Amino acid sequence: MAQTREREEASHQGAALSVRWVQGFPKQNIQFVNDITICYPSGNYLIFINLETKKRSLLSCANGIVGVVATNIPYEIVAFSDRKLKPLIHIYTFPELTRRNKLKGNILLDYTLLSFSYCGTYLASYSSLPEFELALWNWELNVILCKKSQLGMDVSQMSFNPMNWHQLCLSSSSSVSVWTIERSNQEHYLKPKSVKLPLEDGTFFNEIDILFPTSLSKDPIYGPVLPLSAIAGLVGEEAETFRPKDDVYPLLHPTMHCWTPTSDLYVGCEEGHLLMINAETLKVTVLQKREETLLDGTNLINPITLVYQKDGILTSGIDGVLYSFIVKDSKYSTTKFLDMKEPVRHLVFSPNYKTLIIQTEKGSIFTYTFGQVTPLQKILDACDGNFQAVDFVTPGNKFFMTVTHSGEVCIWSIEDCTCLSKIYLKTTTTTLACSPSSLSAAVGTMDGCIYFLDIQDEDYPELVHKSFLSESPVHHLVFDQLGLFLFAGTAEGKLFIINAKPSSLFKILGFTESGKEIIQISTVSMLGTETVQVMVLCPLPETGSSRLEIFTLPKTLPQVYTTFSDERGRLRDELVHKFLYETEHSLSSAVLDFQINRIYGFCSHVPYICSYIIPEEEHVGVCVLKPFQKMQSRQYGPGNLSLSLHGLWLLSIAKCGILCVRDTPTLETFARHRSHSHQGHGIQCLRISMDGQNIMVNGKDDSTLVYLKWRRLGGTLANEVISYCRNIVTFMISTMEEENNYLITRHGSVDLPNEPQHTPHVSIDLSQEDLKITEETHQKELSWIQQKSQEAIKNEIKQFSQKRKEIKMGIKELAKTIVDMMEENEEADSIAKLGEEEFALDLEELERLQDQSDEEVAKIKKDAEFHNLSRSYLTELLKEECWNSMSVKGRALKCFHISCTVENFPMKERTAEEMEELKTVLQQRKIESECLKLRKEIVEAQAAATVVKKHHEEDDEEEEEENMVVNETSLPNYLLGSLSTDFGIDISLLSSQLELHSREEKINQIIMLKDIIYKVKSAFNSEFNVAFKQKEFEIARVKERNIRIKEIILDLELEEIVWQPEFEDCEKPERALVVEDHEIEVQKYIKPGRKSKVDVSPTDADRLLHIQGSEDRHRGLMDMMGGVLEVKKEDILRMVIPEPPFLSKPDTLWTEEEKKQFKEYEKKVKELNEERDKYRKSLEAELKKLQNSIQESTQSFDDHMKRLFERRVRAEMVVNQEELKINNLVFSLLLDEELNSREQFLNNYRTKKQEEKSQTIEAIQKAREELDIYREHYDNLVAEDKVLDRSFKKEFSEIPSNQVEILYKLFKRRPRAHKHKTHPDSANVTPFGERPESGKLNKDAFVQLMKGMDDLDNVANMPDGLDPKTWEHFCATRRIKVENEYKPTG
Repeated sequence: MAQTREREEASHQGAALSVRWVQGFPKQNIQFVNDITICYPSGNYLIFINLETKKRSLLSCANGIVGVVATNIPYEIVAFSDRKLKPLIHIYTFPELTRRNKLKGNILLDYTLLSFSYCGTYLASYSSLPEFELALWNWELNVILCKKSQLGMDVSQMSFNPMNWHQLCLSSSSSVSVWTIERSNQEHYLKPKSVKLPLEDGTFFNEIDILFPTSLSKDPIYGPVLPLSAIAGLVGEEAETFRPKDDVYPLLHPTMHCWTPTSDLYVGCEEGHLLMINAETLKVTVLQKREETLLDGTNLINPITLVYQKDGILTSGIDGVLYSFIVKDSKYSTTKFLDMKEPVRHLVFSPNYKTLIIQTEKGSIFTYTFGQVTPLQKILDACDGNFQAVDFVTPGNKFFMTVTHSGEVCIWSIEDCTCLSKIYLKTTTTTLACSPSSLSAAVGTMDGCIYFLDIQDEDYPELVHKSFLSESPVHHLVFDQLGLFLFAGTAEGKLFIINAKPSSLFKILGFTESGKEIIQISTVSMLGTETVQVMVLCPLPETGSSRLEIFTLPKTLPQVYTTFSDERGRLRDELVHKFLYETEHSLSSAVLDFQINRIYGFCSHVPYICSYIIPEEEHVGVCVLKPFQKMQSRQYGPGNLSLSLHGLWLLSIAKCGILCVRDTPTLETFARHRSHSHQGHGIQCLRISMDGQNIMVNGKDDSTLVYLKWRRLGGTLANEVISYCRNIVTFMISTMEEENNYLITRHGSVDLPNEPQHTPHVSIDLSQEDLKITEETHQKELSWIQQKSQEAIKNEIKQFSQKRKEIKMGIKELAKTIVDMMEENEEADSIAKLGEEEFALDLEELERLQDQSDEEVAKIKKDAEFHNLSRSYLTELLKEECWNSMSVKGRALKCFHISCTVENFPMKERTAEEMEELKTVLQQRKIESECLKLRKEIVEAQAAATVVKKHHEEDDEEEEEENMVVNETSLPNYLLGSLSTDFGIDISLLSSQLELHSREEKINQIIMLKDIIYKVKSAFNSEFNVAFKQKEFEIARVKERNIRIKEIILDLELEEIVWQPEFEDCEKPERALVVEDHEIEVQKYIKPGRKSKVDVSPTDADRLLHIQGSEDRHRGLMDMMGGVLEVKKEDILRMVIPEPPFLSKPDTLWTEEEKKQFKEYEKKVKELNEERDKYRKSLEAELKKLQNSIQESTQSFDDHMKRLFERRVRAEMVVNQEELKINNLVFSLLLDEELNSREQFLNNYRTKKQEEKSQTIEAIQKAREELDIYREHYDNLVAEDKVLDRSFKKEFSEIPSNQVEILYKLFKRRPRAHKHKTHPDSANVTPFGERPESGKLNKDAFVQLMKGMDDLDNVANMPDGLDPKTWEHFCATRRIKVENEYKPTG
């Protein structure tokens, strides 16, 4: 209790941490503050480095991470922005590092560029999203002089003209613009001018004026030629810059620019070209390279950075070589200046141009001093990548170590952060830990290895051992407090326990499995105890909580580890007393208290640090822990906890970048420091030395290493940790000496190969007969866990070798039996034969294969279904668009005998909106016609009353007019303006094409013309449908006649082909939508099991019965009636008189009766032949008649088709004529819209120019007024000066005249002007020479003038005999005179 009260009192006294140094590498361009000091931002700090003494100074940003930085060399000030919402610009002086000013603008997110002018107190700032605003500040007065926004203009570099602060250059990867700052008294204006860049090949494009193109002397027949912006319908400001995509050509891409003393710009481009731009005229000159090339044949260099030197520039390319360009007469010659061996990011000269700063892409800084023996010196050696981990070298008061992602391990001095040595592991590393019991360190890698280093000699670290745990990356390495064990956690959730002593060759003692992922490992190893407590934190994302696993290891584990683990190296849970716990909240970190009865956890989703009491009684399963104590962390984001060596300090870090040191019993914070910010995602790792005096924190994204030390710490707090540390060191000193001596013997035992080691694994022979296990030779090194697994398998094989042999013999006998059964099955009948799958013994494998095949079949079916579905959907879309939506389907009609085809007009149904619009237009047109008719009647009636006296003459005229009307109506329709009257279309409502003026009239005319087209098509389609029905009738009639023709041809036994006309697919297109059975060429697939059922279909059975019945009928007719029921006339040609049977005998053997029968036979034959001839002639006549009838009817249809074809041509003429009218009207409407757009744009453009003119007039008027006021003020000052000069003698009229003359001479005397001295060597080196004086120099000159006046006012300069009061009055008068003289110039 007393100790707790003392600690509380010490905490009330206020412990505080301070930053000793910050180590970071520049990610922005380095800036010079003066001739010998550079600065760059890193994390929350601005680091200043003195190039001569190498000393550093720090400036911390209170609002988080430092944004962009700019320096003003004449004033020796630095400006930087922060990265908070609505950021500020901070102005600090150097070397005092006191805040001079704080600039607050209206920027919402971030400043991207800052730049000081060399002359005056001007600062330019630029912000990107969302404002894209350029602002000019007076940083002394904290006011924005002017600002301008250009949306979408993202700028990469901004710089003032060193010779003229009125010019500012902004460049990006696609544009270069020069901004002019115009000033009138206190008013400032920004005027941008964009530079027209050449094309990618360095040539210039002759761009035409897109606003006011060259007009022709006479407009073409189709109308005036308008700009593309008018055609696009643009009327606003976008019309001024609009260009079609086809007219946009790729231009050069600038990378960097720099100013010259002649106010020109040098611009380097990605394509390798070097441009020179005149800032006044914006004329671009592409500098040509001289014919001589570099030694390696390089012609063009892609400059990454440019810096101006005398008569040329220095540049660097991607090859890491610095080149010197000497420019002369629009050409430049190239020479190699310096080879840096790595890419250079930035070059900058010191103000006196004696030193060149070279900043590499990695972040290293070099200086090149001209005129020295060794001009190149390294100021800062950057590490290869961001710091992954950091740790103190035991005991933590002299050295510390870092490791980067690329495998670079560095040893640093704590005193001044000097890098003492580096070692490259040539692999991707993840974490680092230093052993408390020896001067060794362990480095975890992504490939699952741990590298052990001997760091006794901090200048030459040695790799002494390598352990390959598993193929999973090593994410955690933790030594216990006494350095007995090293705990390694992998990504797959395995925790390996390794003997931390080098004398054991870092023996792996075993492993335990925790979960899928390990978040943190915490250990407790105290003096006077025999065990080491270990706690592992794992997430449970499915429940939103965390799991804690606590187990105990005896300190004698290295001697008895074989009894604690199984053959595969896994520790037995019952021997290590593993207990599982779960928490209600999800924890991002947890540590075990040194009293082993409490757990401290950092909650992930709520801002609390909780303590949990561990139950004393043992339990089985998972125990849920309730928070015993809750304390607000006042930190946001996921955090991490760690304990000091004596366990009384709880250190917490979080994403907010704040470090808190708490008292473990009360969880009260007694020290707090913000070393990083949330913009850089906070602190990545934290380490505290054994004595608690040194704290090292590393940023996550900014990779800034911050060394903290206690600035104020209570005596009790300091004594406790130092005393405990002293006890630990005393306890381990002997062990450390022994282990360190052993480390020396291991030097050179392990090398770092360029390629992975290949360790062959020999095959194992464990049996004398057939039991041989031959393993393939491994081409890569086996991990420890794989080796243990193979050893376990080898032991199991040795143990069960006899049983394995018996099983193998049984398998052989079983296989022989199955082979015999399969041979017997092959000889069986097909009905009794079994399938090969019936002999498979591995039913699970068989089922798996069957399931796999079913899945593949299902997948194929699913793909086929989706393919068919997509095709069906596309079919429906096409059918709906091209078929169903057509009220009249498109089809053709062909002639029978000639190649003539007539097509109808496919038509869609008009919508209700179109019909309503047509009805409205027609009704409006009828009303207009009636109104026009009534007006004519009124006019004619009035005219008739005035001409009554000339009745006879009017009658004659009326007769002539009637004749003329008759003649006019008799004019052909092609002279009336439309051919649609041929189809009976009424065109009386159409307006004359010469009377269409308004937009509404043209639109109404288009609607009526579309209606006429629709009616013409409908009329022709009606005629087409009549012809189509006629052809159907003709085809049906031809089919009917062909039946008889086929019978006649069959009777006459002719070989003629019957002509049968049919409709083709173009005449009946609907047949393409129906698939007939004869069109399917693929045979339907039938499963084997159903083939027997469908072999005889009902249709086939009916056909067989029908054939059988027909045969029975035919047999009955032949038996009963000779094959016929009655003799028809058609059968005469097939009738045959049967020959008498005696014809086979010779004539001499015939009897009289037979001769008589023969004569009757001959008579019947003759009569039959005569009947045949008569019938044949009648059939031939009928055939010819039928054929002629078919020919006449089809020929008549063909003639009708010819007339229909002519009608179709006539209809197309009408449709084309009306469509031409519609196109003319549409073009007229489009031209009207373009002219209206052009007119509106010109009006807007004129309004804009008038506003600019009025603003210019106002500005000129205001400037004139200010000029008049200034002149008046100047005249008043001159008048006052003259009055002072004239009234001088009157002022001193009371003193003698000789003294007045002396005083008047002194009155005219002025102090000697102080001139700024420049070193002659500096004047020769500095290319910009003497620059215009700045406001600071003017103020300094005035101060020097006043000092000179003080010297002149000294009593020693008073004339002899002059009254002191008169002298004082004289000095005051002279001072007023001098101040008045300085006012017009100052």
